[in-house]
Amino acid sequence: MTEALTIAVPAAALLGAMFVHLARTPAGVDRANVLAASLTAALALTVSALGIVNGGEAIRGSWFVLDRAGASFLAVIATVGWLSALTSPAFLAGEGRGLFTARRARGWYYTGFHVFWATLLALPLVDNLAIAWLLVEATTAASALLVAFNGRPHALEAGWKYLVLTTFGLGVALLGILVLFVALAPHGGGLSVLDWRSIAAHAPHLPHGSVEVALILILAGLAAKIGWAPVHNWLPDAHSEAPPPVSALLSAALLPTVMLIAWRVTLTLGAAAPHHLARTLLIGFGLASLAIAVPFLWRSMPWKRLLAYSSLEHMGILALAIGFSNPLATAGLLIHLAGHAIAKSLGFYAYLPIGRHSPDSARRAPRGLTRSSGAVAAAAGVSLATLGGLPPSPLFFSELLILLGGIVAHQAVVVAIAAVLIALAFLGLAHALIETLAGKGSGRPWQAGRTVRLTRRLTVAAVIGLLALSAGAYLLIDSHASTTLMAGVS
Repeated sequence: MTEALTIAVPAAALLGAMFVHLARTPAGVDRANVLAASLTAALALTVSALGIVNGGEAIRGSWFVLDRAGASFLAVIATVGWLSALTSPAFLAGEGRGLFTARRARGWYYTGFHVFWATLLALPLVDNLAIAWLLVEATTAASALLVAFNGRPHALEAGWKYLVLTTFGLGVALLGILVLFVALAPHGGGLSVLDWRSIAAHAPHLPHGSVEVALILILAGLAAKIGWAPVHNWLPDAHSEAPPPVSALLSAALLPTVMLIAWRVTLTLGAAAPHHLARTLLIGFGLASLAIAVPFLWRSMPWKRLLAYSSLEHMGILALAIGFSNPLATAGLLIHLAGHAIAKSLGFYAYLPIGRHSPDSARRAPRGLTRSSGAVAAAAGVSLATLGGLPPSPLFFSELLILLGGIVAHQAVVVAIAAVLIALAFLGLAHALIETLAGKGSGRPWQAGRTVRLTRRLTVAAVIGLLALSAGAYLLIDSHASTTLMAGVS
């Protein structure tokens, strides 16, 4: 039963990619997209719930593994994908000719979207490193076309840069996988030696040199897709030029989902590497990402570009959580994953009315949104306040848990540096929040059209979700964190 449901999750998204072409009118295509997306999300959330309520035991099948971490990531991908599908008709309503003619653009957009979503949904479930790599590469092909969807020169350049840089990174990761495969060959035949359990079982018996080379190449290659500094160059341009629903899927689902693969590599292969190599690499990526993001967060930038550099910061925080590798940091990671997904998606969805009513918003930062639209200002405010870690947002509690996890892991110097960088990022986002809401803008009120009404509803849903996460995080800290921290320090 579980295996059939698991197979049905990506299969439903792929069927949705074909189903949208059966409709004959733009409205019919939009309805087919919503119907297919709702079915896919329902299946994915059902499978996710099975993984979460199953306790500490992972559910395994012939090709899949469903543990709590994978189930949590699956829930995030399902939710963000569903919301992006629901907001896509509002985006397409204002689009004309791009890579495709206006008549065909809708169908091909939804096809690319659902194929991209299908590969993302499959990633947390696969039980094999090689298949996971193939799926990550497949996300590149599908999403690169979506990044360049409007066909403008900057979009085409961003899509090409994204395709080349991430493919090069994945080529490096593939080389690492080949090194690992050769080292594991005496322990079994075929691709099954690259199953996660096989890697974990045999890694301690492999030559240290092979383990080190494979680990460095795989993590460095995946870092280019995750967007960790210093191999993040594609990220700001791709997030800026992609359609807002696709930008939400890229930032809130793609980046952390590829990071899940890096996390599993760390847990299975990294444990056998000498000198805490995996921890050193992840902490290095984390601090570098934070350090490079901060100066950009202090600058006045267009809205989507600001959110892109915020993604760089938050992927850095998640890298630190994996590197610290203890229950406190892991709890913080999962809360951060969900809170970041809600806040970042809301921020990109808020760009639908911003871009529609302020055509120059692609080149300059929005200002004075409270005088233009209270609903859009609320969405932007909730998004930036949450991403900045303003209490009582769930990211405030998750960052606290991750830093406490660093203390338990005896990484006091790293924690101190990270805390300073997170504080500087908060100041930059706080300034952007004030200017976005109350700065000098046009002052002309926007009509409460379709995108504004949609943004209002999304903001209400996001606030409810964020408050629920904050309450859960507070209870976790109140009941467990202090005890764990004292035990770790002592």
